Amino acid sequence: MKINNTLPKKRWHRLAPLVFITYSFAYADRVNFGFAAAGEMGNDLNITSTTLSLLGAIFFLGYFIFQIPGTLYAANKSAKKLIFWSCIGWGAMATATGLVHNVSILYGIRFILGVVEAAVWPSLVVLLSRWFISSERSKANFFLTLGNPITVIWMSIVSGYIMESLGWRLVFIIEGVPAILWAFIWWFLVQDRPKDAKWLTTTEKNIIEDKLKQEQKYIKPVKNYAEAFKSRTVILLCLQYGFWSVGAYGFIMWLPTIINSTPDASMVKTGWLTAIPYLFAVICMFLTSYFSDKILNRKIFIWPSLLIASLALYASYLTGTSNFYLSFIFLVIAGAEIYTPYPNFFTALTEIFPSNVSAGAIALINSFGALGSFGGAYLVGYLNGITQGFDASYMLMSTCLFLAAMLTIIGIPSKKNTETRKLKRPISLLFK
Repeated sequence: MKINNTLPKKRWHRLAPLVFITYSFAYADRVNFGFAAAGEMGNDLNITSTTLSLLGAIFFLGYFIFQIPGTLYAANKSAKKLIFWSCIGWGAMATATGLVHNVSILYGIRFILGVVEAAVWPSLVVLLSRWFISSERSKANFFLTLGNPITVIWMSIVSGYIMESLGWRLVFIIEGVPAILWAFIWWFLVQDRPKDAKWLTTTEKNIIEDKLKQEQKYIKPVKNYAEAFKSRTVILLCLQYGFWSVGAYGFIMWLPTIINSTPDASMVKTGWLTAIPYLFAVICMFLTSYFSDKILNRKIFIWPSLLIASLALYASYLTGTSNFYLSFIFLVIAGAEIYTPYPNFFTALTEIFPSNVSAGAIALINSFGALGSFGGAYLVGYLNGITQGFDASYMLMSTCLFLAAMLTIIGIPSKKNTETRKLKRPISLLFK
């Protein structure tokens, strides 16, 4: 009698939509704040462009501080519980943003929002690593990361219309309430590990667990978090993700302002144009995730995209304001390529580090990303304000993305220097 040793496909039907929707809700605030900053928030609250930059950036300070403790709780206790309470927290803070009339209170709301969202992304990465094996993981992380550009696409368009007709406050309130309701759907449908899932048979649970254990044999062991945090790879990737995030969140937070500065701009037009880079990002992410899982080489799907993004931003800087649409084409390329490497980058992290330290390593690297995001959100807005233009911020983002590309090349171990070759053979045999 032939034993069925195939991984159950029902995992995809169950988990992919859940992680996609969850991260979409988490990401909505970053889109909305960019539109509110480009719209009437500054005038209504009587705040300067520099203060708006700090308000946008302070979110990432809370994000940085609570990144590691939150992720370690998810890894050692329950990602399900952490994300449940995070959904309620960020829904409440988003709603409060739409009701606030005091800038001092808004600082507190933005900081707390960063705190409650801090561990959501790395916790979801850890959760997926417990459900999908290496040859599936980039595709799984694609569905998680997809929540990012898809949210930007539809929220950019919807936020433009809402702000044009109802004002910036309603944008935040409409965003916040569904996130609270979603928390309860998440609670009833998600389990931390396959062994906890009632919708899997005992045989299916064992197949998943056995294959996950098997691939751990081919990852170099690391004794503890202290050893992992001191490793050359972790240090370089912390710097890499920090520079990447300066470019990424400088772009994400301030693209609506850049577009809205054109003479014939409106919030509706800004919304539609802002969505275009992220539409191309979805296509590029899908293609690179697919081929990355085929050849199990993540590195070659990361650094070229960051380098292209850097060059595209530099080209947009050279074009200047003389030809908006040519400059905008370069921004579209930059935006798409900034996003393209995300699924493969976080998949690479789960394959570099063994399971006993991967959550902590991912959290530390992501916390440096939060610092970079703080810098990008603040510095780009600050440079735009003091120079009354975008040239300086384009150069900042371009330089940081170039450094991120170079650090990727030296930071992520090459295929020949890892156990990827050993890993590829056993996993491929599992499907024969």
